[in-house]
Amino acid sequence: MVNVRNITGLERTFFNLRLKISTFFYFLSSLRKGELSMQEFILVLRRLLLFVSRMKQNKFVNIEGKTRLGLYIPGFPSAAFHTACRKFNQFEGKMPCTTVLLSITSACPYHCQHCYQKLDKGKDVDIKVLIGIVRKLQEMGVAFFNIEGGEPFFAYERLKQVCQAIDSRSEIWINSTGAGMTKERLAELSGLNVTAVMFSLHSPDAKLFNKFMGKDSAWETMKAGVEMCHEAGLAVAFNTCLMREDFYNGIFEGIMEAAKDFKACLIQIIKPKPAGGWLEKGVVEFTPQDIKYVKGRVNHYNLHKKMARYPAISAQIIEEDKSVFGCTAGGTDRFYINAKGDLQPCEFLNISFGNIIKDKFEDIYSKMRTCFTWGGEGYLCESCSQEIHRLYEENGLDTLPLTPELSEKIYSSWERGRKTDLYERLERMR
Repeated sequence: MVNVRNITGLERTFFNLRLKISTFFYFLSSLRKGELSMQEFILVLRRLLLFVSRMKQNKFVNIEGKTRLGLYIPGFPSAAFHTACRKFNQFEGKMPCTTVLLSITSACPYHCQHCYQKLDKGKDVDIKVLIGIVRKLQEMGVAFFNIEGGEPFFAYERLKQVCQAIDSRSEIWINSTGAGMTKERLAELSGLNVTAVMFSLHSPDAKLFNKFMGKDSAWETMKAGVEMCHEAGLAVAFNTCLMREDFYNGIFEGIMEAAKDFKACLIQIIKPKPAGGWLEKGVVEFTPQDIKYVKGRVNHYNLHKKMARYPAISAQIIEEDKSVFGCTAGGTDRFYINAKGDLQPCEFLNISFGNIIKDKFEDIYSKMRTCFTWGGEGYLCESCSQEIHRLYEENGLDTLPLTPELSEKIYSSWERGRKTDLYERLERMR
């Protein structure tokens, strides 16, 4: 079973010191080689200190000797962690993106009502094309690959080939329901730079979970998958999409208990998004009071001594706050490629800047980055959802994301809001 433990108290203090010293000497070697000027060396360290300061409310977790500060930050020490750090030594042009969510297949045995891929219809990208893109992404500085489907184990050969194409410069996590998973497959993946498998856990009650997933065997499949991951030496994580009331009626606490019992290293809390199956539903409102309450509950689990044994929480409602990172979609720090090859700013924003089968990747990526030069305070997946749904309906579409032509009607006139304080300060450090 994989060795997972949380870093708290005095140990966390010493870890922070070790992290700073190690990073200092890592970039000192670049200074000695002439790759950085003295001014750039100082600026890189200042940028990194500023970035890490925004994770002071995170619970750090050690997985097999490597400590992660947040969901999308590779474990330290590792080559992948250093890849992520090199984002901050870019002083000409935009800082590179470090995280990609990559869907390798649309095949899935489940029928989740909320699924943001519910209307993503089309043929899966040719595997040779996909592997070529993966290699380009590594050269661009992507340090974290989050691979999903559909259900990626339903296209296991594709999954394995993609993982084989990613070397130690990046870390891999896989999103799965457990369907199609076997001990033999997990054993193979454990030797291919894969750190963890993230399962969905939208209710601690088996019957409600099965209803949510649209399949009576969903809970048992997930449970069996978790056990197989532990046996294979792969860390287990969860994601959960909770409605406003779930933070008041005990569901949130029930999920945290279940995640602890399943020996999870981390749980991601996803704010309900108006995308895919929920595009027509619209924005699920959280009042300022709700947001304050949710933040308090998350911070209680992450920071209170009595909660030290519970898994770390990565909550979008905190990370996307303007005081932390804001929206980092569109390559500011992450973006999404769906199974049929559409380049999207994120999985919850149903627009496309082009398709990697039809268009040159560098061109569509560059087009996207011109619209996302910095982290923003606005949540485009929410503010643009009604217009996306209107265009979807008016044009008689039966698939998402919107075509690149229709998507341009969205991004050519949207209001992204102000830069977040973090990215404004990072950009000034030049």
